[in-house]
Amino acid sequence: MPTPIKLSVIGAGSATFSLGLVKDICLTPGLNGSLISFMDIDADRLDAITKLAIRYANELGADLRFEQTTDRATSLQDADFVINTASASSHYYQREAREVADKHGYYYGGRFRTGNYSNLKLMLDVARDMEEICPDAWLIQSGNPVFEGCTLMTRETSIKVCGLCHGHYGVYGIARVLGLEDHDKITWQAPGLNHNIWLTHFYYKGEDAYPLLEKWIEEEGEHYWQTHIAERTHDIQMSRGTIHQYRMFGLMPIGDTPRRGGWWYHTDIETKKRWFGEPWGGPDTHLGRPIHVEGLEKRLAQIKELIQNPNASITEAFGSQKTREQQVPIIDGLVNDNEGQFQVNIPNQGALAGVPDDVVVEVPAVVNKKGIQPLRVHPLPQKIMLEQILPEWLEMERDLLAFATGDRSMLLYNVLDAGQTSSYDQAVSVLEDVLSMPGNEEKAAHYKYDERAKDLILGQEKVAG
Repeated sequence: MPTPIKLSVIGAGSATFSLGLVKDICLTPGLNGSLISFMDIDADRLDAITKLAIRYANELGADLRFEQTTDRATSLQDADFVINTASASSHYYQREAREVADKHGYYYGGRFRTGNYSNLKLMLDVARDMEEICPDAWLIQSGNPVFEGCTLMTRETSIKVCGLCHGHYGVYGIARVLGLEDHDKITWQAPGLNHNIWLTHFYYKGEDAYPLLEKWIEEEGEHYWQTHIAERTHDIQMSRGTIHQYRMFGLMPIGDTPRRGGWWYHTDIETKKRWFGEPWGGPDTHLGRPIHVEGLEKRLAQIKELIQNPNASITEAFGSQKTREQQVPIIDGLVNDNEGQFQVNIPNQGALAGVPDDVVVEVPAVVNKKGIQPLRVHPLPQKIMLEQILPEWLEMERDLLAFATGDRSMLLYNVLDAGQTSSYDQAVSVLEDVLSMPGNEEKAAHYKYDERAKDLILGQEKVAG
C-alpha cells in the first residue's frame, strides 16, 4: 500500500532539481497519491516548473497532485517533508562579488569568508516557520551552505534536519578512471564535514582498491594530467591537485573536497590550471564558473521550449530512469520502511570521533522507519583532523558567532587570515567594498564594528586633542 505524503519544495524554481525530484517520486510506487507543493518567489519560473511537472507525471502515469505558491507558509501547511533548495543570492550576484574582490588583488574572490548571512537567515527562517506550521516534518536541506546551515538550524530549532550533497559521488569518478566498471562491487566510506570528506575505505570486489590507485598514479598519472581535457567544469576528482592533496594529507579527498584544499591551489588562473587541469582550471575560476552557469541557463531555456510545445514529450527530454539524488529514497525509507544506507549531514552525536556532538558531520547512515541513524565511523587520521577537519570546524564556529552577534570584526579576521591577503589595508578595503555592494544592505546593517574600536580598525587616525 502506498503512503501519500505532502512534500513542500522551497526554491522550486530550480528547474533541473525539481524535475528530477518529480521523476524520482513518479518512479517510487510507495509514494503514490502524494501532494507536491512547489514554492518559489519567482512566480514565472514557479508556474513553468509546475506545468512541466504535471505533464511529466501524466506521461509516466503517476498518481501525484501538485500545487504552486509564492507564500512559504501556505506551502508548509500540513507538510510531512520539506526540501529547501533555495538560495538567497543569484549566480550573477556571486560573480559581481568576485569581481569586486578581484579589484583588490584577490583572484576569483580570494576564497575568504565574509559571512553567508542571507542564506543562513533564509535557512533559519524556514526552520522557524516549520516549528510553527509543521513541527513534526523532516527538513531535507539541499542548498548550500549545508555544513554551517544545518549546524545552525539543529542548534537553534527543534526541527529534524538532514543535509544532502552530491560530493560523495566522486568515489565513482575515481572508479571510472581506474577502470572499475562494476560500481555495484565498490564498497567505500568517506566521512568528514560537508565539502571536506576523506576516503577511509575503498574496496572493489572485496579487495582493497587503494593499491590500484597507487599503481595508476605511478604509471599513468603524469600522462593523464598532461593530456586530459575536462568535459565538465567539476571534473577534478583525479586531477594533479587532488592527488597532491592525497599525498599531503594521507587519504583521497572526495568530490568537492579538493576544491577547498589550501590557498596555494587558488592564487591565479595559471596555478589553478596547474593543479586542476585544462581548459578551465576547475569550476572555481573566471573561466569555469560561466560555463557552469551557461549550462544551467541552457537547461532553463530547454524547459521553456518544452512548455511552449504541448506536443513535446517530457520523458524523451528528461528520461524515465531514477536520478542518483538521495531525497526521495530517504523519504521512502522513513515513510515505507524501505531501508537503505545513505551519505547524510546530521548532528554528530558520537559518529565521528574528535568532533563535538552538536556539529553536523557528513557520515553514512541507515534510514528506515526508525529514522536516520548515523553509523559510527572509523576515526580520521590525526593529521587530517588537525590540518583539515578541526580548522574548518573553528571557521564555521566563527561564522555562526559572527552571524549571531553581528560582529563585523570577525568577518575582517577571516579576510586577514586568507592566503591572498598581503596587507591589513587590503583586507579592510575589500571587506568594506563587498559589504557596500547593491543587495548587501541588510547584511551590512547586520554586521557592525564596536563604535569604540571602529576608527582604529578602519585605520582612521584621530587628531590628538
